[in-house]
Amino acid sequence: MGGAEVAVKELTDRITDFEFDMVTMRFNRSHPRFEKIGSINVYRIGGGLGYLSKIIFVPQAALFAMRRKYDFYWCIMTYMLFPAILARRAPYVLTLQDGDPFERIFNRWFILPFRPLLHYGIKHAIKIQAISTFLAKWAKRSDVEVIPNGVDVERFKNPGTKISGDKVTLITTSRLVEKNAVGDIIEAVKHMPENTELQILGGGPLEESLKSKTKNLKLENRVKFLGEISQADLPRYLHEADIFIRPSLSEGQGISFIEAMAAGLPVIATPVGGIPDFLKDGETGLFVEVKSPRLIAFQVHKILSDIVLRDRLIINAKRMVVARYDWNLIAQEMKSRVFDVV
Repeated sequence: MGGAEVAVKELTDRITDFEFDMVTMRFNRSHPRFEKIGSINVYRIGGGLGYLSKIIFVPQAALFAMRRKYDFYWCIMTYMLFPAILARRAPYVLTLQDGDPFERIFNRWFILPFRPLLHYGIKHAIKIQAISTFLAKWAKRSDVEVIPNGVDVERFKNPGTKISGDKVTLITTSRLVEKNAVGDIIEAVKHMPENTELQILGGGPLEESLKSKTKNLKLENRVKFLGEISQADLPRYLHEADIFIRPSLSEGQGISFIEAMAAGLPVIATPVGGIPDFLKDGETGLFVEVKSPRLIAFQVHKILSDIVLRDRLIINAKRMVVARYDWNLIAQEMKSRVFDVV
């Protein structure tokens, strides 16, 4: 589960006077074709053909939607405009959740021929919501609603800060893909004291290469790969850590940062994408430049050695999350500002 999946679950659980059907791909034959998760009806279609399945999914999803009398379509991420445009049976709203850079998404070889269709889809969406001011600029429309992803404040709440004793635990929660730059955190660990440990939560295509990097740097005893962790268990791991780090190369918003702030962790991040919407350097977190392992190590030392700074970052970030990023508030905004088309 990434930020988009978490957002769909949290929002549909809270907007109870709508009935939501999710049409998604059947990635694995063991997955049921239909199941109800929370308040959402999940329909899985296609799959089994590797990357080709993602392409075939577009007409399959459009045909599925055409057979039903939906009041509106909610397209999560840019590519999902394609099924809505093909179905043409109801107005559609678009949520811009994309985490990759604009150039990477729109300049892929298999997308280039369809870019005019994407621009058409963006132009004719009845409502567009972006999770950050950075993504809002993609639409090139003046009426984009900027409503961020949020966090279950009560579930992530942590009564205090942990830093004490001999061991310092750094944590990152992310897919192990290039844009999340987990390798830079691993490299930063070699510039930190021996009592510093890094916990990596998540899986992905770079897992083996990152483990190899860890071995080459002789950090096997200090860098722990914990694999996929369920959303239910995530708060416990955050509560047991000291500092959250993710030196992203790109980021639509970054729900993991908000979760770490809600859990009472000081956050180190890069000023890319939607991150500057919520992270103000020296106020709600600390910035590092992209691809700067030594600067990551320096900022970790800064947090550990300056108690006043650490407490200020934690307190300010918690206050901001409660005031602006509680899922209950976000759901109300989505209903009144986006789903009011129905």
